[in-house]
Amino acid sequence: MVTNTVAVFFVLAFSVIASLWLEKRYKTFKKLGAGAIAILIGIALSNSGFLPGDSPAYDFLMTQGVSASIVLILLSVDIRSIKKAGPTMLKAFVLGAVGSALGAMTMSYILADAIGGEAYKLAGQFTGTYVGGGMNFAALGRAFDTNSDLFTAGIAADVIITAIWLVVCLAAPVLLTRKTDATETLEELPKDETYTIEQSLYRSDGSMKIAHMAVLVTVVFGTIWISEALGKQIPALPEILWLTTLVLLAAQIPYIKNISGGAMLGNYLLLLFLASNGAKSVVANIITVGPAVFYFAVGTIAIHGIFLFGVGYLMKIDAGTLAVASQANVGGSSSALALASARGYTDKILPGIAVGLLGYAVGNYLGLVVGNIMQGVL
Repeated sequence: MVTNTVAVFFVLAFSVIASLWLEKRYKTFKKLGAGAIAILIGIALSNSGFLPGDSPAYDFLMTQGVSASIVLILLSVDIRSIKKAGPTMLKAFVLGAVGSALGAMTMSYILADAIGGEAYKLAGQFTGTYVGGGMNFAALGRAFDTNSDLFTAGIAADVIITAIWLVVCLAAPVLLTRKTDATETLEELPKDETYTIEQSLYRSDGSMKIAHMAVLVTVVFGTIWISEALGKQIPALPEILWLTTLVLLAAQIPYIKNISGGAMLGNYLLLLFLASNGAKSVVANIITVGPAVFYFAVGTIAIHGIFLFGVGYLMKIDAGTLAVASQANVGGSSSALALASARGYTDKILPGIAVGLLGYAVGNYLGLVVGNIMQGVL
């Protein structure tokens, strides 16, 4: 098993190369997308014993690494995109939140005997984590004073299901619509085609100068440092909100806004993040934590998906918006950004981050409500 941190980074980097090559070389993988391929490769490497389930490399990519990618990508995003995609994204997000609550309540009722007297606590925790991301799972666990073994089992199941669901959401827009996504179109566009933000995720418009790189790196370090400091000083407002605000302000500076290559670098970091996300999903942990908790997570996310995509389809919401909203529910703002970027949905990046922040804010409240309701029912 590769355990050296530098070696783990090397394997993840090679996995990204393999993902991009497979996406370009084979039609089936092109539809799946490099992001989903990277996750699957990460899952295969960790579950085969080649990579560990935990590593400082993963921790870095899921914290400062994903923050850096957010900065680099948002510098190229047009804030006006919120006007068009924002209201529809909010509707999809609400549908996803309702689906998560229904799923958790249903599974707690079905598995009450298998899990025991604390099934209602899992209902609240899984509602919170599938409305606003994994941070809510820990917060609600403390609020409910969940048994430590059950708490650990829930986290392990959540990590695995979250990674698998990200693959599903990356594939869903291709399977549910006939439209060609930005990733597929990228390689087919003529060389004289107008350069777009979607294309900037995969290549740089012109050559990047060392001065441009220096400015981008400075902006990345500066915004992350300041947002972390503000997050500690004002904990009521999450760090990612400060980071997003600072980056959007920096993006209004003409010199910074006109630098090419930043979005491509940010997208590369996201692919590394997705590969590490897959590597953290060690399926063997299911045996350790017990299948009942795993079934709980599977059933909750399945009902969430059926409700979201089913009702969303009836409301004529496009599959891309539904997929990004689902990731805002399940994985939070970072996952929403990763999916929107991987699929080239640049108009959905800011709305996805916004509803992800909303989920982080309301997920704990909804989780407490669901937990208390099910405590009375079970």
